[in-house]
Amino acid sequence: MAIDIEAFSKNIARAVEEGGKALAAYMKPREDGRIKDTTAESVTDLVKTFGHVAEYWLSDPQRTVEMQTRLGKSYLDLWASAVHRLAGEDAPPVATPTASDKRFADPEWTSNQFFDFLKQAYLLSTDWATRLVDEAEGLEPRVKHKAEFYMRQFANAVAPSNFVLTNPELLRETLASNAENLVRGMKMLTEDIEAGHGNLRIRQSDSSMFEVGRNLAVTPGKVVFRNEIFELIQYAPTTEKVLKIPVVMVPPWINKYYVLDLTAEKSFIRWAVAQGLTVFVVSWVNPDAKLADKTFCDYMRDGIIKAVDVTRAITGEPQPHVIGYCVGGTLLAVALAYLAAKGEEPVKSATFFTAQTDFTHAGDLQVFVDEEQLAALEKDMNEKGYLEGSKMAAVFNLMRSNDLIWPYVINNYLKGKAPFPFDLLYWNSDSTRLPAANHAYYLRACYIENRLTRGDMEVGGVRIDLSRIKVPIYELATREDHIAPAKSVLLGSTFFGGDLTFVLAGSGHIAGVVNPPGKQKYQHWTGERPKAGESVEEWVARASEHPGSWWPHWVSWLRAQDGAEVEARAPGGEAYPPIEDAPGSYVKVKD
Repeated sequence: MAIDIEAFSKNIARAVEEGGKALAAYMKPREDGRIKDTTAESVTDLVKTFGHVAEYWLSDPQRTVEMQTRLGKSYLDLWASAVHRLAGEDAPPVATPTASDKRFADPEWTSNQFFDFLKQAYLLSTDWATRLVDEAEGLEPRVKHKAEFYMRQFANAVAPSNFVLTNPELLRETLASNAENLVRGMKMLTEDIEAGHGNLRIRQSDSSMFEVGRNLAVTPGKVVFRNEIFELIQYAPTTEKVLKIPVVMVPPWINKYYVLDLTAEKSFIRWAVAQGLTVFVVSWVNPDAKLADKTFCDYMRDGIIKAVDVTRAITGEPQPHVIGYCVGGTLLAVALAYLAAKGEEPVKSATFFTAQTDFTHAGDLQVFVDEEQLAALEKDMNEKGYLEGSKMAAVFNLMRSNDLIWPYVINNYLKGKAPFPFDLLYWNSDSTRLPAANHAYYLRACYIENRLTRGDMEVGGVRIDLSRIKVPIYELATREDHIAPAKSVLLGSTFFGGDLTFVLAGSGHIAGVVNPPGKQKYQHWTGERPKAGESVEEWVARASEHPGSWWPHWVSWLRAQDGAEVEARAPGGEAYPPIEDAPGSYVKVKD
């Protein structure tokens, strides 16, 4: 490989210069006081957590020796294997990455002895460190969960694939381009820090290729109602006849609704309309400081309940079907129990997409929610009136850092290549703010105190009891969900009082839900209602597996509730004339 020393030297100097600009973009808002650096608090929590693990291993001399011996033996085995390979002998690897680990896909990670040694040393070290946490006895479950999460983040961050000199592909790229890749990468790093107003906002997609209302969220419809919390969209029919009972979809307010209306071929909303459903969708506002005092109860009364009331008024149907996705489903469950306690049953059925009602097994989000962290978060939110959407997006990205962070660090900032356009990742980065009062209550009542299924939650002066919900329920969990784990959704489903159909879909929180039938991807399982105390594995063992999307199964279930049809309905009505075309205004407001 021919290297132009002069060009290489100049580009290294340019890369350093661009790196200085990136550092300046990061430091300036902190020096100006626009950003309060919380790094010390995060490091303190990390050190405290790992301190509990270290205390277990170092408090007993025998355990300490065992810990050191285990790592030493692994390194000796690796060294012996490397010596055999250097001598030209066949030697099986001491450690191999999993088949799903894409970090070491380049052939040189195996063919080149230096990089192979480096790879195996990393795998042995991280396996040893992970076992230290796994085998530490006597830790509180929350502390152990934190330690597992922090160790995973640390292991992902120090992977040799993340550095130019220890990644064969990056090294080839850098030498072949005379370090031009690093110059481009540092420029993009500066741009991404500036776009995040002092925080790194990693670009995961080519944002210039997408626009809400142009090639995303383009299913025809009208905004038929608007208040300060949400817009209600009613979609135009595409069939002559529609089901008599309409459907109201409630997405999470943590993200924008159009994950259900991406491109035409991926749109759940467009597909549902094509099945002959009259579809209404809540589009939550992207709140600012003026909505700081909007509570969980406000979002229930002036959000979900109001959306249902408007739908009833427009269609004349007293009981629409309702769907709640993620935290939208949590709020929907609270709303239905609230209304049931008041003797009201204003819906025909309820569908929940990856929605938790019990938070015992709430996954890695629990790492970020304890009394100390919530107190710091509340202080930050009270100063602004809201939680910045980018902070919540960063948390979600950390939960899958080997998919949503490090591949883009390598591609963008080390290879110097812009990411490909990807609609789902564009949506993922199009974050929303969260009102202070609502978000603080949700985190405390659900994640910290788990009041909902304990019967301790009181909203609007009414004690919430999920067993009062008697309407038929369709409960969807996804098997690889990292936000609403399947075992959490399954446990929560056992608290409802009515008939329940439980379905488990393949893949995760988004891909498992947004899985059009035409793609023939993943699979789903159907079976009897989960039993109290049953695990996901036990339920799957007695369930039936089906190839492809769960969407047709759901619409068949919906029709089974009431299959009567009427003439197709145009959006709006005399009491609620259309305000503007879908997707409306709220969804276009940026963080």
